[in-house]
Amino acid sequence: MQPRVTAVLVARNGAKYLPRTLAAIAAQTRRPDSVIAVDADSSDESLAIMVESAPAQVAEAHGHRTFGGAIAQAVQSAAPQATENEWLWLLSHDSAPDPNALRALLGAVEIAPSVAVAGPKLVRWDDPTVISNFGESLTPLGRSLGLVSDELDQAQHDVQTDTLGVTGAGMLVRRQVWAALGGFDPQLTSVDAALDFCVRVRLAGHRVVAVADARVASAGGPELFGKRSVSAAAHNRLQRFAQLHRRLVYAPAFAVPLHWLTILPLAIVRSLGHLVAKRPTAVAGEFAAAIAAIFDGGVVAARRNLKRNKRLGFGAVDPLRVTWAELRELRAHERSGDAPDAVFDVARPRFFGNGGAWLVLLAAVVGVVSFSRFGEARALTGGALLPLSSSVSELWAHVGYGWNDLAQQVVAADPFAVVLAVMGSVTFWNPSFSVVVLYLVALPLAALAAWLCAASISERTWAPTLAAAAWTLAPSFLVSLGEGQLGAVLVHILLPWLILTVLRAAHNWAMSAIAALLFAAIAASAPSLIPALLIALVAWIIARPKASHRLLWIVIPAAALFAPLVVQQVARGTVWGIFADPGLPVARVASTGWQLAIGSVVPGSNGWSELLATLDLNDQYGSLLVALLLAPFAALALMSLFVPGTRRAIPSLSLALLGFVTAVAATHLSVSSAGETSVVIWAGAALSLYWLGLCGAVVVAVESLERHAALPALVALVGVLVLAAAPLWSLASGASSVSASNGRLLPAFVSAESTQRNGLGTLQLTVTSDSTIAVDVHRGRGSGLDEQSTIAATSTELLAAEKRNATLAGNIASRSGFDVASELKDLQIAFIVLTPEAEQDAGETRQRIIEALDGNSSLNPIGDTAQGYLWHYPDVSETTTQIGPSNTDTRLGQAILLGQAVVLGLTLLLAIPTTRRRRLRAAKAESAVTVIEASE
Repeated sequence: MQPRVTAVLVARNGAKYLPRTLAAIAAQTRRPDSVIAVDADSSDESLAIMVESAPAQVAEAHGHRTFGGAIAQAVQSAAPQATENEWLWLLSHDSAPDPNALRALLGAVEIAPSVAVAGPKLVRWDDPTVISNFGESLTPLGRSLGLVSDELDQAQHDVQTDTLGVTGAGMLVRRQVWAALGGFDPQLTSVDAALDFCVRVRLAGHRVVAVADARVASAGGPELFGKRSVSAAAHNRLQRFAQLHRRLVYAPAFAVPLHWLTILPLAIVRSLGHLVAKRPTAVAGEFAAAIAAIFDGGVVAARRNLKRNKRLGFGAVDPLRVTWAELRELRAHERSGDAPDAVFDVARPRFFGNGGAWLVLLAAVVGVVSFSRFGEARALTGGALLPLSSSVSELWAHVGYGWNDLAQQVVAADPFAVVLAVMGSVTFWNPSFSVVVLYLVALPLAALAAWLCAASISERTWAPTLAAAAWTLAPSFLVSLGEGQLGAVLVHILLPWLILTVLRAAHNWAMSAIAALLFAAIAASAPSLIPALLIALVAWIIARPKASHRLLWIVIPAAALFAPLVVQQVARGTVWGIFADPGLPVARVASTGWQLAIGSVVPGSNGWSELLATLDLNDQYGSLLVALLLAPFAALALMSLFVPGTRRAIPSLSLALLGFVTAVAATHLSVSSAGETSVVIWAGAALSLYWLGLCGAVVVAVESLERHAALPALVALVGVLVLAAAPLWSLASGASSVSASNGRLLPAFVSAESTQRNGLGTLQLTVTSDSTIAVDVHRGRGSGLDEQSTIAATSTELLAAEKRNATLAGNIASRSGFDVASELKDLQIAFIVLTPEAEQDAGETRQRIIEALDGNSSLNPIGDTAQGYLWHYPDVSETTTQIGPSNTDTRLGQAILLGQAVVLGLTLLLAIPTTRRRRLRAAKAESAVTVIEASE
């Protein structure tokens, strides 16, 4: 008996594809006996086009927008089955079969009566020489995968016949089997619907074959039915839900509760795996699929249907599943297919062959000479520097949200505290030693970062060398080192790495995560740079809109660190305090606009005025000398606008402009105070951004000069080297503010007593002028750099605790009838420290305070120490002092720590490199393309 074939053509908004598909059906050498045209709620002309082709039956599947649902509606409304040898040929609007497709499918089923499903070889709609799908299977864990996809059709897979599943488009299925199994599972609306049906066909005792001679051109998989496109994240979500649904349907009854309970925990574990594998966009879909599977109401009906038709156990399908070895081979094949046939390799300067290593080595020598006096130091102090807390646990106790001795209240810690905690944890035996190490390696680290950054966008050996030398010897960097501005030092070292990673972040999640960590560290170290960096990032997002999801992630960790501080500053009305420099506030005279333009972050001429004065030379022309030394370098930067490569020069000079404007704004913005003196924002970090833009422009200019670049580059390099002589001399001679320290914040006697009694208070008095003193209360061994708070430094009102401390200090520093002893006992203050003289005109005031304290019978004078004069109040009670809550003692503090830890942890997972050696070639190609795009 001749088989009867009913073609079921389902269309949903497929007017673009239907003419070709209908023509292909009509051109079959073995035509179907009947054609049923089904419209699945199309909004275009699909129905009219199908009616015009005069099918045997036209059906409208209202409410059925999926491929399987529309077929079920059509079969239900079709004429009853007339013969046992009747077949359904399932086609979608974008399934155009070759003329011999149906004949080949029927030939395969006629010679094998056990075959109930036959599937074609799907090829691309726009390129029939490429296979898009040919056979489907399951991994050992139940995930579906195509056995052949996106391969050039060279008949290499034509020997393949028996398979676990075939795709729904072009499937030929025995109508009796279709009816008995109930068609496609209604819960599987697209992905895995055909595969699940084929598995049930196998379990019912039938066979499924793939027919290589039956070719069908397809414009997309089932998930694209009626849709313009489906994102990779949506596809992963659909595929994961299908896997979970099938797992609950196929599992033995006793295992179903266990599978159901593990759905959400598995989603969490798999989400971490997605992050490690650099697929963060799949995380949301993972949880969406898990929640959908937890509340999947179709599992019971699907299990009943499976049980009703099941004739064989799953052992019958196991030989057709993909083994682990085969899965590894398929993945390797996919990776090799992703790699380009040829890599456009740009000749970049080599670190060891083109001067990079020598430059870093020379910078290391200069660094050792400049900071040789710190070789045996345990810590550094002076300027804006203080030693860190003495233990790692104390460092991490000062992050998040908790009590701060300087603010005398529970406050949000500065994000810079996290940076210091990470640094201190590296030298865990002595956290303050990490700052010493940073100073010793600061110059070579800056040289390394700048050379690699410049070399990534340069083909000339001179350009990276000049840029790295200029960057390493930048006046703002050297002055920041001398003034103890640790945040600005870190910014200068990290900025080239940030630029390098942001350029590559558009194509790489790992680079995006690394850039996010660098952005957070830079923003925490110098909050004044945040507006400029955000403007630059927005410009890069506009230039790379398709990578916006990766580029937007860059700001997430910084936002998590700053959120508590921003909320607290805004709530008390000190919004500008967000941009205050972290660390110890130090009052200085701000530079003028001209001084900033020549890179001088402090008044003067980048140290040349002081050097000339030391040499007994006229320093009147110091500024002119500096300008002349910088002229060749500045000329090269400006030249970049008028030579080939302007598209790279404009972004570089835009960065320079952003940095300069930020520096000028910083010198006019006073948001914190040191005693009664207002403190302007340190402009060093902004000048580093300014200098970075100039270096980038110089690289463009040197590139364009080609073989003529040697002489101007050499002249500019000599000017930079001579310019750096003055600040380097200041560092090497010890004339800078930073000096070695034993790491103690308070006198040794205080530290020893505080070790025995937790929370013991020390009243610190600092004479700031002939009529004022600054007051701080420290608990334990003192408030290190990690405990400094911009909340305290930017406060505009005195709290009750601060007023009480001020009253005590005012009365203890002079003779009065105030009951000092009672107040010291109530506040658990056992020591009074009068710090060394800070103002030359305040000597008489300081002497009067010493006399008043010596004359107080309640106090025992200890004497002069390295940290100042010390007095002891011996009558403090032996009870442990109750200080404010730590960062883990309140629910809010715990929530803040947890939130920040989650964000930073996820970013770290994304930043972990997972690239295999076999993918190195493709990664190099991607990096080359990224750099080329950035350089255009």
